[in-house]
Amino acid sequence: MRKIRKGDDVVVLAGKDKGKRGKIVRVLPNDRVVVENVNIIKRHTRPNPQRGQAGGIVEKEASVHVSNVALFNPVSGKGDRVGIRTLEDGRKVRVYKSNGEVVDV
Repeated sequence: MRKIRKGDDVVVLAGKDKGKRGKIVRVLPNDRVVVENVNIIKRHTRPNPQRGQAGGIVEKEASVHVSNVALFNPVSGKGDRVGIRTLEDGRKVRVYKSNGEVVDV
């Protein structure tokens, strides 16, 4: 079970975008995540007429390592670490480390 999933609201902990919040757009297999409107890079693309792709400078989100983001805790209003706990019925759920509250019901 992953501690950070697609669609989670996260806070960036380190880097040039420290403190920014955003949703996880996708989770990459090498422990990296893409967060919307965070770590924006400029990509110089060559035009490709076969694909109908215009050339120019395109801004897009680059990936951030998963250790540099923390799940946003709405109760405390800050980023929080996440643990995994097994409920009485055998389901595994994610919980916030600070207050033990269940993340996903």
